[in-house]
Amino acid sequence: MTPTQTPVPAALVTRMLEETGLQDLGKASIREIKRLVDLIEAQWGQPFVRMEMGLPGLPAMQIGVDAQIQALRDGVAAVYPDIQGHPALKREASRFCKLFMDIDVSPEGCIPTVGSMMGGMVAFLTVNRMWADREGTLFLDPGFPVQKQQCRVLGHSYRSFDMYDFRGDKLRDKLESCLADGKVSSWICFTEDELRTIGELATKYRAVVIEDLAYFGMDFRKDYSHPGQAPFQPTVARYTDNYILLISSSKAFSYAGERVGLMVVSDQVWNWRSKDLLRYFATEGFGHSLLFGAIYAMTSGTSHSAQCGMAAILKAVNDGTVNFVEALKEYGEKARIMKGMFLEQGFTIPYDKDLEEDLADGFYFTFAYPGMDGDTLLNELLRYGISAIGLEITGSVHTDGMRACTSLITRGQFPALEARLKQFQEDHPVQA
Repeated sequence: MTPTQTPVPAALVTRMLEETGLQDLGKASIREIKRLVDLIEAQWGQPFVRMEMGLPGLPAMQIGVDAQIQALRDGVAAVYPDIQGHPALKREASRFCKLFMDIDVSPEGCIPTVGSMMGGMVAFLTVNRMWADREGTLFLDPGFPVQKQQCRVLGHSYRSFDMYDFRGDKLRDKLESCLADGKVSSWICFTEDELRTIGELATKYRAVVIEDLAYFGMDFRKDYSHPGQAPFQPTVARYTDNYILLISSSKAFSYAGERVGLMVVSDQVWNWRSKDLLRYFATEGFGHSLLFGAIYAMTSGTSHSAQCGMAAILKAVNDGTVNFVEALKEYGEKARIMKGMFLEQGFTIPYDKDLEEDLADGFYFTFAYPGMDGDTLLNELLRYGISAIGLEITGSVHTDGMRACTSLITRGQFPALEARLKQFQEDHPVQA
């Protein structure tokens, strides 16, 4: 299928695939693809157009860096952080929830975590042990593949379905047919009606919705950047009190390297009591079990200086002295340009609509190529110096597609991407 003269020698790609032992790229994890591309790139000697990993492509917010440096100078590196979190960060997190989501939550339930990854792991661990007769997580896909891996590591069951086929009025019946503890994690932007449906059913079935807000404020079709002013970031928390929110600093604040995030537990869930928790923890209280049982055993807290940095970021954002959304709009602009390049060369966009509205241009987009499944497409793209991940690992029904992240590509790489896509199309003409 592939001609011999591709930008990346086919023999090099084949050799690296053999060395890494990856047999089906469509099912390979994000980190496995990253390692493979690192190896190929090092041997090839030229940069790939890399779209496999969601690293922020913007500088960290300087106000956070400065505050973290000052905290280190003040000696926090020698002091264990409180397991419940730095008081200033907890206060600002509570304010952030009110100012940008219009929800009220006590600082007590705003817990710093070692990234949202840890927040998700701890939430699964604790919620799934609250009731002896209930265990499992329902994922609304496509989502973040490693969250299912967390469930597997914990030995918990899970189910999932692709949300794209159950939008709008179809959602309620589908959710009721398979409701468990819900994990809301998808690049689809839910409508207010859909969030209301999820919230109402969570209340009805006493399920906990774990909502991953990794891309906070990044639906650029609306401006969510002004504290205390509508429109507010959409969230299920306005429609149920049964929620845990995961708020990442990595994308919204470009603070990925410090591995600091927030787990926001509603006051109601925090104060829930269940005798079944005594099977694993020393108390019936959910909040106490989460904090002094699960988090204590896992990390015993989150980096002291990183918490100081994030506290300063949130204070500036809450006070309105920093507009965190403005810089993020570059991701949307790049997505718009890149999607145009793919479409021009015969690719398709599997996820292109939020109901009747065009999908927002943002941190990610999806693409496919006629006649190729995910494994074949990624194998071929590697020979053209382009990388992404297969949609299959996200829980998507579109196993022929790819997920592309816009963050690491600079505008200076656009000519290379355009040229490589053009050669790809010429070498793989679509059959009429």
